[in-house]
Amino acid sequence: MAMNGKITTWFKDRGYGFIKDENDDNRYFHVIKVANPELIKKDAVVTFEATTNNKGLSAYAVKVVPQSKYIYIAGERLKLTSIKSYLVYSEEVSADTRIDKENVVLSVGVLMSSIRPKSAAKPGEMRSLKKLAITTFQGTTLIFSEDEIDVDATVKLLKV
Repeated sequence: MAMNGKITTWFKDRGYGFIKDENDDNRYFHVIKVANPELIKKDAVVTFEATTNNKGLSAYAVKVVPQSKYIYIAGERLKLTSIKSYLVYSEEVSADTRIDKENVVLSVGVLMSSIRPKSAAKPGEMRSLKKLAITTFQGTTLIFSEDEIDVDATVKLLKV
């Protein structure tokens, strides 16, 4: 089962360490099970396959997430490693409330081509608005709507 975690202990001279997984369990890992061992260090964020061996919980197919990965969403700069979780949901909103397109900074160039032309709405009309909520390890929740960003394209970036 694929999981995310953080390296809590790393014995470089011995070639093994421990990962705290999503459930706060400690998992043993060995350097030979790491795809990019040159990036191993304490507090590094990792993805891995969860398994159990005769000594208990362990991890294989470990991949260290490179540190300098930032994502820009509607002008917000987010460190990928600080994103704890995200959720895509829909909300019913009044069809005539529109975002001010002039003042929205779109971060990713490809999003420029995905601004949908807005149709004139009748007063009181409702529409379903797709939203993306991102929660960081710092406890902040950021919410973006499909009026601001291409939700699907952004989720693809988050899955890296």
